[in-house]
Amino acid sequence: MKFTKMHGIGNDYVYVNCLKETVDDPCETARFISDRHFGVGSDGLILIKPSDKADFMMDMYNSDGSQGAMCGNGIRCVAKYVYDYGLTDKTRIAIETKSGIKYLDLTLSEGLVSTVRVNMGAPDLKAGRIPIISDHDNVVNEPIEVGGQVYRMTGVSMGNPHAVVYMEDVAGLEIEKTGPMFENHPRFPDRINTEFVRVIDRGLVEMRVWERGSGETLACGTGACAVAVASALNGYTADEITVKLLGGDLTVCWDREENQVYMTGPATVVFDGEIEI
Repeated sequence: MKFTKMHGIGNDYVYVNCLKETVDDPCETARFISDRHFGVGSDGLILIKPSDKADFMMDMYNSDGSQGAMCGNGIRCVAKYVYDYGLTDKTRIAIETKSGIKYLDLTLSEGLVSTVRVNMGAPDLKAGRIPIISDHDNVVNEPIEVGGQVYRMTGVSMGNPHAVVYMEDVAGLEIEKTGPMFENHPRFPDRINTEFVRVIDRGLVEMRVWERGSGETLACGTGACAVAVASALNGYTADEITVKLLGGDLTVCWDREENQVYMTGPATVVFDGEIEI
């Protein structure tokens, strides 16, 4: 199987051009190829497929083999792949995902894609649709007890579920201990992605993320979008902010009038390869 390893600010996936390649068992392939000792090493597997609704389709799998609905860093890399590898010559493309069609604007540098702006769609704040078990329609600054400690969370779906938690010290957080307890908490029927956030000022926040099915990753695009929405909802920041992640920075804008979230960031090719599955 031919593949390309790519990353969006450290959130790395193995990409396969399924216009040419066939992946018979994507769940098992994702588990195998994601292993950082015996495989290629990644946060998961993304298959680039044809679409009858958009220019291309993104089919993504987490490192544990579970299927994901949407990945903000991953979809930027899909856009870079299809342009840089000659599958399209358009700089505005539509990509079908499990959470709907996303529209992307590509910025070029010396003939290659350098950054991508993604319309990530409308945030969903309804507790039942995220889903989060709650007595309220929306989950904003709501208490949750995890591991004997009470946190305040804000729930946002960006096509996948997020719980945004604010704290003074994200660098010192024992995320390997706390993250799984959030992910598998009974209030999250489909598990949850958890963002642990420190507000620096009204235009800048710092975050770490525990992704369901993958653990801590260097970046999460949908998580950064959820953080931007949650931070504005709580009155902590403006509607456009820079989100500092372990792998780099993303610019996220929540256009409240349109109720659309726009994310801008880089996409990088690491290497091309071939592996026996």
